[in-house]
Amino acid sequence: MVKHQPLQYYEPQLCLSCLTGIYGCRWKRYQRSHDDTTKWERLWFLILTSSFFLTLVWFYFWWEVHNDYNEINWFLYNRMGYWSDWSIPILVTTAAGFTYITMLLILALCHIAVGQQMNLHWLHKIGLVTTLITTVVTMSSIAQLWDDEWEMVFISLQATAPFLHIGALAAVTALSWLVAGQFARTEKATSQMLMFTAYLAVVVALYLVPLSISSPCIMEKAALGPKPAILGHRGAPMLAPENTLMSFQKAVEQKVSGVQADVVLSYDGVPFLMHDKTLRRTTNVEEVFPERAYEHSSMFNWTDLEKLNAGEWFLQNDPFWTAGSLSRDDYLEAANQSVCKLEDMLEVIKDNTSLILNFQDLPAVHPYYSTYINITLETILASGIRQQAVMWLPDTERQLVRQVAPGFQQTSGLKLDAERLREKGIVKLNLRYTKVTNEDVRDYATANLSVNLYTVNEPWLFSILWCAGVPSVTSDSSHVLRKVPSPIWLMPPDEYHLIWITSDLISFLVIVGVFIFQKWRLGSIRTYNPEQIMLSAAVRRSSQDVKIMKEKLIFSASWVIPPYAVPHLLHWPSSKAIKPTDNGMCDHKYGDKFGVDLEFNGFREINNGVETTDELSFCSENGYANEMVTPTDHRDTKLRIN
Repeated sequence: MVKHQPLQYYEPQLCLSCLTGIYGCRWKRYQRSHDDTTKWERLWFLILTSSFFLTLVWFYFWWEVHNDYNEINWFLYNRMGYWSDWSIPILVTTAAGFTYITMLLILALCHIAVGQQMNLHWLHKIGLVTTLITTVVTMSSIAQLWDDEWEMVFISLQATAPFLHIGALAAVTALSWLVAGQFARTEKATSQMLMFTAYLAVVVALYLVPLSISSPCIMEKAALGPKPAILGHRGAPMLAPENTLMSFQKAVEQKVSGVQADVVLSYDGVPFLMHDKTLRRTTNVEEVFPERAYEHSSMFNWTDLEKLNAGEWFLQNDPFWTAGSLSRDDYLEAANQSVCKLEDMLEVIKDNTSLILNFQDLPAVHPYYSTYINITLETILASGIRQQAVMWLPDTERQLVRQVAPGFQQTSGLKLDAERLREKGIVKLNLRYTKVTNEDVRDYATANLSVNLYTVNEPWLFSILWCAGVPSVTSDSSHVLRKVPSPIWLMPPDEYHLIWITSDLISFLVIVGVFIFQKWRLGSIRTYNPEQIMLSAAVRRSSQDVKIMKEKLIFSASWVIPPYAVPHLLHWPSSKAIKPTDNGMCDHKYGDKFGVDLEFNGFREINNGVETTDELSFCSENGYANEMVTPTDHRDTKLRIN
């Protein structure tokens, strides 16, 4: 009579259950497997990895274009016909998609680390494909509708590349644990070489990336130029409604160097300030004159324009998310703003502030279509503002402007070579920041041409342009930029090179150490003998390895095995559970038609001579652990055939 002892009590493995459960809905222990991941699941892992990098780029892009969120909303307003803040919903959706993909990738890598077979659940596959398609469609739409904005990515890298490099270096170094583990477990030399070569290529490329990093802020502090002058874009549009008298008063309070304004001529010849062609976005024209809401703003008499409110939209739409920070007095003042005359604005800014004027083209049927330049010039000169403080931007009637106001600074909105600009009498350029490189700024400075860049709202972008030597910028956030005392970061070249080399050396030493340790830890897994066999271990084995170990275990033990039971035992699926019977034995009915029972007594797992409890076992639901073990006493082990 053979005595049997109950198997060891099983303690739930919560971390492993959560890992396989969240990724593939395999919450039960018998659902897990150490078999090779199928080719189909490997394809899904490749799709997951590609989606991660794609969503990473998209998330980085949308985070960095925060500088232009208002411009994006205005661009979409012109195409869709109504105002809505699209930037935040897109950012939140992008962040959620990136977080989801990142979570799945981390779970997949953890599966590889613990040797579990990957089996992505079908719901995650749907979520993965949906996120991937949405990202591709959105990126393609932005590329077609607003391709100029992608230049922001390359500009932002001048500020973030040195730090992104260190982060990427840390991530690739951490991945060496997984790569080294897979390298040690792989039997084929060809597979090992391919794996090692691919990883080595990535590491070496990352080590050499700083050779291509160019940032104007990698410079000696002594070479840093003066802080760029700040001009208020349409006044101070984050503190008051744009192009209103209150907006320019706030700009003067912020001690800006100048302001930029958009001038239109009313139907009866009064210059006033308005950026859009219609009055719909920044006034209540749809309430006061609903039948004329889509007319050009210049087709209104000044008496009609005076009836419109130009401040309520600012409080309702809150384009810069700043309306809530206004004081009660400022809130009430903003709510009662009206359309502003050019004459009134000049009276506010004429003493200590320069001015960039931009003009809207009038419809051909406008009564002052051919003389609006003359009327505007008369208004400017009559205000008493210094001619040297006015930067004249329109190309129309430049010769006339030079004759009437020779002191105006002739400014161009077109990027041309320095020689052509001098021929046209241009002394200043007003360009979008994405249109100018660091080399262009230096070339224009050499030619004694000043450059003003718009619209610069973020301190990091302001810092980059400061380091590049830009003389002035136009900003919606003058109240923020004026508080920036110095560039956000400034690093001497020698210090940067030291950080670069040190990071690479530390990464190299860690990677070498990890490969050596993993080879030592896992290198003996492929050595089998009857006294040291583990049929279920926390490391990944191929199906062929499992079959070999089963054969050795069967034929090296003194078991009574009927001949007809051996083939079925050899092909016993490692994913099938052996469940404990009432008498404490593990019993698995292999399809009932074979009626095979295994009785274990005196088993324990031996790993390098030390008794251990295997991390993964078959019996999980009934509280017994049934580690697949090496028999220590062949006399207490038998195979019973029902």
